[in-house]
Amino acid sequence: MAHERWADDGRRVSGGARQIAGEAERRTDPVEIIQRCAHRGLTVATAESLTAGSLAARLADVPGASAALVGGVVAYCNPVKHQLLGVDEDVLEERGAVDPAVAAAMARGAAGATGAALGVSTTGVAGPEPHEGKDVGTVYVGLACRKGDAERLGLRLPESCEPDEGGSSAADAPGVEESWIAGSLLLDLDGDRAAIRDASVEGALKLVEELLLSEPPGFGDPR
Repeated sequence: MAHERWADDGRRVSGGARQIAGEAERRTDPVEIIQRCAHRGLTVATAESLTAGSLAARLADVPGASAALVGGVVAYCNPVKHQLLGVDEDVLEERGAVDPAVAAAMARGAAGATGAALGVSTTGVAGPEPHEGKDVGTVYVGLACRKGDAERLGLRLPESCEPDEGGSSAADAPGVEESWIAGSLLLDLDGDRAAIRDASVEGALKLVEELLLSEPPGFGDPR
């Protein structure tokens, strides 16, 4: 089977979940993510649906992770996405939870609720059955960064991200009054439930890494 690699499709990554997870894991080091965040004075929070805390756990496995990781929300059902993360209730009802705007809003909500500079989220269908009309393996990874921190460090959304303008957050969502850069990436995965969840975690880590590497060359490099 042919496999698309990270960002080869512009805003979509597809292929075998185990292969994608393995390739991402070899190239994405949570230690480096924590170190880069800490060096730049950035904090990160997670919002997870299908991965149910696995993304936060990967970051927390790093010794000294508290220098950057402030917390996370496991939002497995829509009421939690709305009540804790501020995802617009109408959007959840009309589009379902597996949606690019929902992923971006979850990321903003996690950062807004915890005071973190960065938010990263996962929402999708791990199986064994389709959900809300979405096929198994359909996953969206969301990413959000406070605009002030992005401007301070010269960060910008990875090219693989579909930008989001913030319309999927409820008016009373955490941090909704602030300015953000936010977007999402579609992962179109093949594999069993465990493989899809693993690949989703790796995809989220990869997206954070790409954001941290988007700064101008030579600016703020770790010493």
